[in-house]
Amino acid sequence: MDLKRLRHLVSLADTRNFGRAAVQCHLTQSAFSRSIQAAEDEMGLLLFDRGTVEATCTEAGAFVVERARKLLFDNSCLERDVSLYRERLIGDLAFGGGPYPAATIVPPLLTEIRTRFPSVCVRVEVNNADYLAAHLRAEELDFYLADMRNVIAAADLTIAPVAKLSGGFYVRAGHPLLAQAVVTAASLLPFGIASVRLPEAVQVGLGALMGLGDGKRVPLAVECDDLSLLKSLAETTDTVIGSTDAGTVQDVASKRLVRLEVTDIAPLFADMAVVSLKGRSYSPMAQFAVDFIVRQAQALAPV
Repeated sequence: MDLKRLRHLVSLADTRNFGRAAVQCHLTQSAFSRSIQAAEDEMGLLLFDRGTVEATCTEAGAFVVERARKLLFDNSCLERDVSLYRERLIGDLAFGGGPYPAATIVPPLLTEIRTRFPSVCVRVEVNNADYLAAHLRAEELDFYLADMRNVIAAADLTIAPVAKLSGGFYVRAGHPLLAQAVVTAASLLPFGIASVRLPEAVQVGLGALMGLGDGKRVPLAVECDDLSLLKSLAETTDTVIGSTDAGTVQDVASKRLVRLEVTDIAPLFADMAVVSLKGRSYSPMAQFAVDFIVRQAQALAPV
């Protein structure tokens, strides 16, 4: 079976429309329809039910499309690996990270790459785990680094734990909470809490500690996946922010931020993991980056 024809089958399964699939494959609709018909004739199977509104996979079609996806993925990996081998290239790098690794682990990694491999082009996406997973599946990223509790486990993903980074709540110097003898979870609420996107379980757990009742999520005054903006907000208002301790080292040292000791909240952490496509090998450059990330994250993790 021709790989181009397999791509046509996958495209029709995804778009469910001959016209849209033809545009996606850069073919006229008639040429695309002939390709699908030729695939069905070759296999002796009806692969798609042609409805008036959309085309849907038959049982046989779903069976074939699932295996076609794997063949196309394996072919893409082979082409990339052969190209790297032939050209003896270390390979360019595209990876993603959540806001905490972007503020702590990514900067020294970029410094290391620019120092040791100045000819390598690097693209970094900083965003939430859902966005990064979509771009990973589109093969636009080699891997991404995020809190594994935000990653939805799936058969096509490999989730490799890296390290647990401790975290806590931070406020500006002179904040009213610092004058209290005891700071509780409930006492944070009146000032408003700001954070990056939190795992559902963490939001619900904090909500319970703050007296909101079982199943109630902690209300976030500001949700932002940019740690530098959150820290700026804490420095200029009475907002309480959540952050990894590694992400606020310089701010605490310069006394711009102070870590709160909240008596009724257990130690907080970000459970970092590297997420990649299952079955896809890393390029030499991606492997170097992952190895560096693991060492850096473990160095930042509490002993």
